Amino acid sequence: MPISRFYRLSKIGLALSGGGARGLAHIGVLKVLKREGVPIHCLAGTSAGGIIAAGYAAGLTVEELEQEALRMSRLRNLVTLVDAARPRIGLFAGQRVQEYFSSKIGYKDFAELTIPLALVAVDLQSGEEVILDSGSVIEALRATISLPGVFQPCEIAGRLLVDGGLLNNLPADVPRKMGADVVIAVDVSAGMDDLASFMEDARQIRLLPQVHLTVEMLSRCLDIMMNYIRRQKLAASPPDVLIRPEIDRGIGLFTGFTRAAECIAAGEKAANDALPEIRELLKPRLRF
Repeated sequence: MPISRFYRLSKIGLALSGGGARGLAHIGVLKVLKREGVPIHCLAGTSAGGIIAAGYAAGLTVEELEQEALRMSRLRNLVTLVDAARPRIGLFAGQRVQEYFSSKIGYKDFAELTIPLALVAVDLQSGEEVILDSGSVIEALRATISLPGVFQPCEIAGRLLVDGGLLNNLPADVPRKMGADVVIAVDVSAGMDDLASFMEDARQIRLLPQVHLTVEMLSRCLDIMMNYIRRQKLAASPPDVLIRPEIDRGIGLFTGFTRAAECIAAGEKAANDALPEIRELLKPRLRF
């Protein structure tokens, strides 16, 4: 009689947090999970975590994600994402970013993805969290990265949507709703110790200091609020494994894109450290 009749394998969900450039650490985590043969049955992401989750769910390999992150870490490539025209709301319209996403994963619908995916946004009018898991993946991506004040809000089905990190920056509860038995959550958001370095970091900014400082200040303010909400969310719906890469505190919303290799390495190290815990949770369970 086959052992599968008495035992079942866990369905694994992966939740990836927002965190700007720090989100590149998610690639390092995926490298380790792929290397160790850890299956991922569903993905949830917010903001930067949503970008990595969407790329992986759309079929991009870990190697392709890493190569692209390193390519875009060059300033001459990064500036191509800046819109020529200023939007009515925010610093960037986000049109070139949206075109960039399309060039990498195509105009896919959620139903066409290789791994079930959910992206988190916030309805600016109702103030409610919105889970995007159907329709255009590109539009959902554009919504989940729409940090207020930085990107123009994204309108989908009559709703004005912004960055999901405002209410759920680490969506550890979402894979559980998608049917996951085991949830691995990766948190790359800045901690309170990181926030304390703002003035020190500000003095080192040379390129477009007014825009740069405005964005970083807004990001730090939001980080304080999101840290408080994140703690409440984790207490209410804790993941089975929480991975927190140790990322240099000087890496902020945009400043870390030129340090992609460092962020990826931090994610890889944190995931390696968490492997014993992950392996224990992935042992076959008795059927009940």
